[in-house]
Amino acid sequence: MMQQGGKAESRIKAVIEAWADAVRRHDLSGILAHHEQDIVMFDVPPPLQSRGMDEYKKTWDLFFRYHKPSQAFDIEELAITAGEDVAFAVAIVRCGSGTSSGPPEEGGFLFRLTIGLRNVDGDWRIAHEHHSVPSTD
Repeated sequence: MMQQGGKAESRIKAVIEAWADAVRRHDLSGILAHHEQDIVMFDVPPPLQSRGMDEYKKTWDLFFRYHKPSQAFDIEELAITAGEDVAFAVAIVRCGSGTSSGPPEEGGFLFRLTIGLRNVDGDWRIAHEHHSVPSTD
């Protein structure tokens, strides 16, 4: 659930939902639309760390190879904490097979997402992403 409280949280939620929608549609320009040029991302598959927009962009090639357009990339839980200049969001996201009308189909998985944002001239920009999955060991 998004924390109650403000215009910043609503605007950040809209940024994150637009990002997830762009992922579902394989819309790379939509995925990148609200990211900072100096983005830092920690991801599940290698490379574990990407620095800057060029490296971040390259990570989507692998994702698009295995994730078909319109497959689930759904935010199941979202909490946002926003200050005046910075904010962070934590989420549980379903990735892979899924249906919009019923329970997830086999093949999908849940992952944890943390996003750090900066307020740049009134525009919330994603400066950090961290994706992770629970250890099975």
